Amino acid sequence: MSEHDEIFTTEDPATAEPLATAATATTGEPAEAAASAAPATPTAAPTPTAASPAPTSNPADPAFQPHYGKRKKEIQHVDPDDEGAWATPPALAEKISESDARSAALAHSGWHAIKTREEQADQLSHAIAQGRDAFGFELKTELPNGTDNNGKQGLGQGGRRHGRTGVIHTPHGDIHTPAFVPVATQATMKGVLPEQIRGLGAQCMLSNAFHLNERPGPELIDKAGGLAAFENWDGPTYTDSGGFQVLSLGAGFKKTLAMDVTGLKDDDVIAEGKTRHAFVDEDGVTFHSPLSGKKERFSAEISMQIQHQLGADIMFAFDELTTLMNTRRYQEASVERTFRWAKRCVAEHHKLTQERSDKPYQALFGVVQGANYEDLRRRAASQIASLDFDGFGLGGAFEKRIMGEICAWICDELPENKPRHVLGIAAVDDIFAAVENGGDTFDCVAPARVGRNGAIYTHDGRYNVLRARFTDDFRPLEVGCDCYTCQHYSRAYVHHVLKCKEMTGSTLATIHNERFFVRLLDEIRDSIDGGWFYELRDETLARFYRNGSKG
Repeated sequence: MSEHDEIFTTEDPATAEPLATAATATTGEPAEAAASAAPATPTAAPTPTAASPAPTSNPADPAFQPHYGKRKKEIQHVDPDDEGAWATPPALAEKISESDARSAALAHSGWHAIKTREEQADQLSHAIAQGRDAFGFELKTELPNGTDNNGKQGLGQGGRRHGRTGVIHTPHGDIHTPAFVPVATQATMKGVLPEQIRGLGAQCMLSNAFHLNERPGPELIDKAGGLAAFENWDGPTYTDSGGFQVLSLGAGFKKTLAMDVTGLKDDDVIAEGKTRHAFVDEDGVTFHSPLSGKKERFSAEISMQIQHQLGADIMFAFDELTTLMNTRRYQEASVERTFRWAKRCVAEHHKLTQERSDKPYQALFGVVQGANYEDLRRRAASQIASLDFDGFGLGGAFEKRIMGEICAWICDELPENKPRHVLGIAAVDDIFAAVENGGDTFDCVAPARVGRNGAIYTHDGRYNVLRARFTDDFRPLEVGCDCYTCQHYSRAYVHHVLKCKEMTGSTLATIHNERFFVRLLDEIRDSIDGGWFYELRDETLARFYRNGSKG
């Protein structure tokens, strides 16, 4: 079961205030929440304009020491008014500004000219003729091994660093990595059109097999020509296996997977006030549909059949997602069960690929589990790497304090010639840690979800635009941001429409937050190619977290 589970401090979504200080993991839309969500009506928007230079005025507090792999003490308020209070070194500011200009230009062009239906059909015909050769990974630049700017060695074996840039080639186009993958759970992102997602610079999108199986059904999407055609997305697509949604029906944790579990290990744990609606056995998972209440079944073979009909360029194998509350014994058994399911996924994938030879090749990624245990993560990675997968998903519940270590353990055991997707993280420090230790692509619902509740990401931290102080603030959400929202609307307006619960507010906040993460990964990619990754890492993290911001 693949999943998208972001790790950061749990908060009240209405206020973006912390509820607890323990590191937690949040996931993609849980089964019950998505089932009850009302359809969204998006608001159209043009593409963004060129980027503004990074602010370089006013020296920063010299007492502050940039951190990496740690989180400063949480505070309740982040002040978005002090954008100019951070002094980026001029040479680095120039590099970031040039990177942002390139990112804006790519966003403005949608990464490529939007193809006509005839051009798309020609591209897919060529991809079908190529077969499996239509998918591949091209390695470009690797982070150097040895010490970084802070004198720290890499976390991999022998001080190895697995960070790199590359290109994933798919039948529907290329993905330049590292890259952020926006989540369109039900073949849509709430309140945002695919054209707007393309306009903010995204190269690809990810949807959820569980929800699309519930409605409208994989048969209909197959009939429409596959996921990309169905949602009018001219680019690569991913589908995850829906495993987290099944877990949410079982353990009932919804958004929270990872937590402080000291003394709380329990293999039959259920979230407070919830009833178990899903049960795992050797063959798969039995659960009750959150829509119809009927008993349904997911297995390796069923997941592959659904995802082949959905037609995404990249699919994930069906695996068992555990929580950090499961015991060591259960984690060991789960890793072995996931390996057995992975073998069945590969076999069914080969069978369906032959049966559907008139369709473009779909790549299959195996998912590595193992929780926080180094030996289990390494064993799982070696097992999954031994099978005929096209790439890999780094999955499961991660503990924030060892995010980088877990990625390094896994990537030590994986081949270098295949892509690696880190499932469900979008905290700024987690992204840097995962990129440095081998992550190529990243997905998470959090930027859109918290945006709909007023939380706004900026280079100077995260704040909530619903606070009363922004009622008459006529500046953009972030001064210098190149997104459509910041170029055309004020904090006061976004505050107003969110307060009124108008869909326009969700649209504008989501566009900004998604652009923030797309641009961040664009900057990281440029910094690895240009040899200034460590400077960007230290500068970005010091600036973002200096006020105790979350995210």
